[in-house]
Amino acid sequence: MDIALFDSPEIRTQLLPFTFTRPVAEIRVGILTITEKWAKRGFNCGFSTQDYLQTKYAKSDASLEINGALCPNSGLVDAIKVLKAGEELVSGDTVLARHSGGGKTIAFSGEFTLIEHTWDIFKENRGEIIADFQLLTAGRTSQEITDPHTIVYGKENLFIEEGASIRAAIINAEGGPVYIGKNAQVHEGAIISGAFALCESAHLNMGAKIKGDTTIGPFSKVGGEIGNSVVFGYSNKGHDGYMGNSVLGEWCNLGADTNTSNLKNNYAMVKLWDYASGRFANTGLQFCGLMMGDHSKCGINTMFNTGTVVGVGANIFGAGYPRNFVPSFSWGGANGFVTFQLRKFAEVAQAVMQRRSKDYDRVEQDIIQHVYNETAQYRIWDKA
Repeated sequence: MDIALFDSPEIRTQLLPFTFTRPVAEIRVGILTITEKWAKRGFNCGFSTQDYLQTKYAKSDASLEINGALCPNSGLVDAIKVLKAGEELVSGDTVLARHSGGGKTIAFSGEFTLIEHTWDIFKENRGEIIADFQLLTAGRTSQEITDPHTIVYGKENLFIEEGASIRAAIINAEGGPVYIGKNAQVHEGAIISGAFALCESAHLNMGAKIKGDTTIGPFSKVGGEIGNSVVFGYSNKGHDGYMGNSVLGEWCNLGADTNTSNLKNNYAMVKLWDYASGRFANTGLQFCGLMMGDHSKCGINTMFNTGTVVGVGANIFGAGYPRNFVPSFSWGGANGFVTFQLRKFAEVAQAVMQRRSKDYDRVEQDIIQHVYNETAQYRIWDKA
């Protein structure tokens, strides 16, 4: 069945900076992206997103449209498959799916997960790891651990894909499933607590400590201490340092001993930069760390305050705490910023992507150019 995963304008804005460079449905939560979740359930997925993204993410003309922020489950799939032309499935004021433009509303009373805000990505990650684990492993047999020095608790909740390597690790899957993807590597001394997903060809470095409810996306390399965080893919946090209740996009790099605060000293609710209102908004969460858009990086010993939002293509370094909102294409730190010019950005992007056998091609360049122009309003130092 062909479907178009559409971006709700309100939700897309609430999911910035991640949706500057991808449709909503390409967000990873759990083991899979939302697109992959629908594809695994037998749907042929296309996108209805911003014009500047459609060259990379193929536009779909399917008459059946599904909210790109919606994570599928059996009840939703059943309700969507029986939609007729002119009908739309809703929950309150939220359109979940619509057939041929909608018109006649049908209320959905079942449970569902909708990724509406950036913090929903880590907040809903545990439930989505569990759901994806069941989807991916049903009727299949895990590869065996051949290393005699690896200790596993709750082996029935561990699944290892072909080509994965595990050496002298401690894996506790009693509190949640642990998924080790194809050709992924768990290096010596790593300690894992579920729920946890290490996706294809990702590395968990020596001595890493994973506290659970965490996803490390494809071709990423991580170390240090991580809790309840999501790394979309192709990003590195390779060294010691703490990252909690955080989300990293693609092509990010955290320098050695970078730390993210996820709890305010006064235990107050965390506020995050809100692109929709142009100010900081209350998340209603006591724990919330770093939201970092694609291609952003920080130097060694960087300290991020509780509830920091970093845009796309930023480069942060120096002593002290950078501000809680770092605009896209910023260069600097606590002592101030200048603009990271596109020519210099392109040199870095090309070098970084080549390391993963990817090319910073014209399609990527055009997307970045658009984001650079769209985010100019936030680089206030250029207007001084």
